[in-house]
Parts: sequence; structure tokens; C-alpha cells
Amino acid sequence: MSQLVGPAKAQSSWREMVAKQVSKFLGKIHEGDCVEGLKKVPAGSVDLAFADPPFNIGFKYDQYDDRLGDDQYLAWSHDWMAEIHRVLKDNGTFWLAIGDEYAAELKIEAQNLGFHCRSWVIWYYTFGVNCRKKFTRSHAHLFHFVKDRQDFVFNHADMDLRVPSARRLVYNDTRANPEGRMPDDTWILRPQELVNGFNPDEDTWYFPRVAGTFKERAGFHGCQMPEQLLGRVIRACSNPSDVVIDPFSGSSTTLAVAKKLGREYFGFELSKDYVRLGTKRLDGISIGDKLDGAEEPSMNALNARDADKGKPRKQEEPLSLFPGESAIHEELASEMAGLVEAFSVSNRGYSVDRLVADPILNDDFQLACERLSVPGTSAERNRFLFRIRKAGKLKSFDVDTNVATKIGWKQVSPFVFASEIAWRQISNKYCMSLDELFCDPRIAGQFDQIASGFAPGYPPLDYRWAALKLRKEGSNARRRAMLRTPREFGIAEINRKNLKLRQGCRMTELDFDSISQGPGVYLIRELDGSPLYAGETGQLASRLIATFDPTGPRALWMRQAEDLEVFLLPVRSVTDYRFARQSLLLKWYKPEWNSVKELAA
Repeated sequence: MSQLVGPAKAQSSWREMVAKQVSKFLGKIHEGDCVEGLKKVPAGSVDLAFADPPFNIGFKYDQYDDRLGDDQYLAWSHDWMAEIHRVLKDNGTFWLAIGDEYAAELKIEAQNLGFHCRSWVIWYYTFGVNCRKKFTRSHAHLFHFVKDRQDFVFNHADMDLRVPSARRLVYNDTRANPEGRMPDDTWILRPQELVNGFNPDEDTWYFPRVAGTFKERAGFHGCQMPEQLLGRVIRACSNPSDVVIDPFSGSSTTLAVAKKLGREYFGFELSKDYVRLGTKRLDGISIGDKLDGAEEPSMNALNARDADKGKPRKQEEPLSLFPGESAIHEELASEMAGLVEAFSVSNRGYSVDRLVADPILNDDFQLACERLSVPGTSAERNRFLFRIRKAGKLKSFDVDTNVATKIGWKQVSPFVFASEIAWRQISNKYCMSLDELFCDPRIAGQFDQIASGFAPGYPPLDYRWAALKLRKEGSNARRRAMLRTPREFGIAEINRKNLKLRQGCRMTELDFDSISQGPGVYLIRELDGSPLYAGETGQLASRLIATFDPTGPRALWMRQAEDLEVFLLPVRSVTDYRFARQSLLLKWYKPEWNSVKELAA
């Protein structure tokens, strides 16, 4: 027995040492050449590498010459792939995306380095890069390599990976395997457009190439992989908390998907601008976020659909949604084309949500309605516009709504709590949804007034968009809250049944200089009374200084109490599982001013 304990303990110590060495790389995009950067990464420390290197076809990159000689390109490819082989664990996996020109050469090079090819996947998209003197480029090669033929990660039982067979999906044949099957090695865009291209019993699945008009597009890098494609690779070949790397970070899609799926990650990138923009992209997402792009049929989705079979179908809701407005909605329905035309000439490519929430865009929309003699008040028109969209009728008019509203979490962080308080108070007063209250300019103005009282100095659109982002984040927050225990979240010391203010004090006695400048959670309540608000923030001291500024917001908090109790608890992060900690606090205490219904776990 003693002979076995020694090596086992030594191996455990070695793993701990490697984990400690690699930890300094995690969660970052490192600027610089990947070969030099990888040399600093400890051997055997990475679980999965995905590389989408330059194809050497003359693409214009920010900081890289994509026209090397053949020998030079192959020698460089050997160097970086050798480093990938070194840093991977013995059971590690390497995926390589490459074009036609060097696919065969790099496959052989990888095998010469010790990799074993498990699959040669063809990713095929039906709108390719136009070529003048040859057939249009419309596919890429994805090589799936492992270091050990027998020992590697492949999560074949993951229901998010398994897809229904054609027998199940098309013919609803009960003889089909209820657990589905693994996808084919041809991944194709829009198989419904290639009716004669494949036999009915073939299963081919697709990922759209991220084109310039796609909402998914990061906007700063010309060659961007779809998140759903990376999601399949990362789910199949790694497990939660595994380390995923991308030596050519580019638009940072690999790292973004790894973060969303709960993996550790890091990457390398030559371009300083791409590092900056990629880091901004990563800061704007959190573990548990949905992947961008259209999902493919999976067994989880199909089983959910089958579970609804036999239930009575919901009747289509009438276009009139709001009590007492049936007459005006009938009139607006007859003028639907005019209303949509007003939307199309005033939305500037933005969504209905943005147009209704943005006072400037909405003023333009109302003026366009006036010019086109569209009946109704501003609130009635806005509401009917939502109704048209919900009924699916807006799509038939082919209005461009692909421009994204670029207001991120970092931007709204200083005042998102104020938007939440305004949302809760206005909803309580009028019993309205967020969309309904923004539809009415008078009520939306009251929302702005409350929000600006608690956090002065921001435009109305920012307050409103923060509330919309918070609402959209609700299901993500609840899901994230279930992924870890309170101890793992760093909030185990909070007593759920009887709040102990171990790090709390009266609001009037707060020493702001002693409060942590880092992330934390907090709860504000009346003295020995009802909780008012629970929140999380990346800058605890700044948030509380802004909240209890004696010259402004403090008076709003003091309306119903002479003093308040404030509980403070620094935590390691709030961006790893965004709003998960706050979600648990809302579940435990149900504060009066939070959006408990939407965010509580």
C-alpha cells in the first residue's frame, strides 16, 4: 500500500502545481505572438484547444501578413501546433479549422506531431465567399485531433449534443432511438434549401456563417465562427471547469462560448485592438448565458416539444391586447400598413423594443404616424406595434431590425439598481408590464424621474434599456443561481432565516473609506424591519457612495424610516455568474424594491 501512496501523492502535487501555474493565464486574452505565449504555458495544463489560424490566402488582418511562402507557412504551423501538443493534457483534444489550400498538409503535420485524427468535419454554408476564377468558396475543414487514441473526452451522452434522427424528426416514427444520435460529420447551412441535395434519411445539421448583417456578429473581425458551432465542439470535448484555449483569439468567439458554458479559458492575439474589443465582449457576458445564433434541433428540445403533445393548443390572441382599446385597435388594424411604414422609416434599423424605449426614435415614429394619418395616441400606436410583432405579422413587411443597441452591462452598472427600483415602483402603481409602461410616454417619464432620483445624471434611454436588459437576464440569473451552492458563491455566511449584520451597520454610520472597492453584495433594510433592496455590484464602495449621497438619493431611501441597516459582503466576483448572488438574496428576503418576480431564484 505504501508503494502506491507515494506516486499518487506526487502526481496530485504535480497537478496542483500545474493548476497554480496555469491559473495566471486564465480569463484573459494575452496580447502577443501565440508561439511565444504558449511557450510560457505549463505542459499538460490544457483540456481543449480550438484554433482557427490564418488560412494564408491573403486576408487582410490587423497585425498579420497572410501571404507567406508555402515553406514558411508550414514551418510556422508546425511551431504553433507543436506548442499546442505540449500544453495539452494526455487526454486533451485539439480542433483545427482550416481552408482547402493547406488542409491536407496541416493534417499530416499534426499527425507527425503525435495527434490522432478522430473526425474530419466539413462545415458547409450555402452562401460562400465569391471567387472570380473558380467555384465559390463555401466550406471549411474542421479536424478533430486527440493526443491519446484510447483516452480522450467525448460527451456522447450529452442531450444538448444529441440530435433526433430523420426517422424521429421528419416521420415521427416511434421506433426511433428516444435518446437520438450524434450529429453527422457534415455540418451544413439551410438543408431545407437543398431539397434534392440529400436523401430523406440523411441527417445533416447546419451553422450559418456569421455574415455582416447577423446580430451575432462582433463587428470588429472579418472571420468569425458561429457560437453554436463552437458550442458543439466545447460541449463534446470538454467538461465544466476544464481549460479551453484559442491561440488565435480574433473575435474571441471560442473564449466567449467557453465562458458561457462554464469552462476556464484564455487566448492569444497579436492585435492590440482585437484584444481590447475581445476583452470588452467577454466582460459583457456571464456563465450560463445562451449561445448566440439559431439552435439546431436537439433531443432536449424535441422531448420538450413532445411533452406538449396532447395539450390543448393556445388560441391565437386577438390583435387587441389592452382592455378598453378594442375599438382603436380595430381601427389601427385597418391601418397596419401605415403603422409599419412609419416604423420602417423611423427605426434606423433598431428593434421595436429600442424604438419604444428610445424617446428620440419614438418621437420620430409618432411624427411619421402623423404624416401617414395613422390613428390613435402615442401609447396606443406603440402598444399596437408590439401587438403586431407578437402576432408575427411584422416579419411579412420585411423591415430591417438588425442594428444592435450597444449598451452593455459595464455601461449600465452604475445605475441599473435605480432602473430596477423604478421598474418595481411603477409596476406596483399601475399594474403594468415593462413594455406597457414604456409604451405610454407619460408613464415612461415617471419611470425616468424615479430612476434619475436614485442615480442622477443619465439619459432616459440608458435607464430604460438597463431595465430591459435586467428583465431579459432574469431567466439566466435564476438558472445561474442553481449552478453553485451559496458557499461556492461566497455568500454562505449570510443567515437566510435571521439576517446577521456581521459586516453591517446603520446607514448614517457607514464609513465609506473602509468599504471594499471590489465586487460585493449588499442588502438594505429598515431598522429591524423589512428588506428594501438587495443588490450586487462590481464596485461596492462606489455603489454605496452613490446610493447614500447626502445631497440627493439618500432622502429617497429615508422617506419611510429614520435610519436603515446596511449589510455588506465582499465577494470574489459578480461577473462570473451575473446576478446569481442577487437572485438568491431575492429568493431569501423578497425585498420591497427589487424585481423579485423576474429575478428571484
